[in-house]
Amino acid sequence: MYAIVDIAGQQFKVEAGKTLFVHRLEGEEGATVNFDKVFLTDTEGNVAIGNPTLEGVSVSATILRHVKADKVIVFKKKRRKGYKKKNGHRQPLTQIKIEAIS
Repeated sequence: MYAIVDIAGQQFKVEAGKTLFVHRLEGEEGATVNFDKVFLTDTEGNVAIGNPTLEGVSVSATILRHVKADKVIVFKKKRRKGYKKKNGHRQPLTQIKIEAIS
């Protein structure tokens, strides 16, 4: 069984027992969060599609840890002008484990 769910503005394909990284969520490590915006579910070949979301279906997950992604280097340069800019960015992420789709 899997579901397509909206988590922090992005759509993810989730299954029970899987772990994934999403944008930083509010909550402490070990807390349980529920996601109600479920767009699609597939149960052994029975596909249910929402219009736009499914009613009465939710996904529960546990927050495992808060981390930062690898550094992304942003480098801008204009040749022959002496212009160079170098910036870095590390995106804050949350690792969650999908507990159940109900």
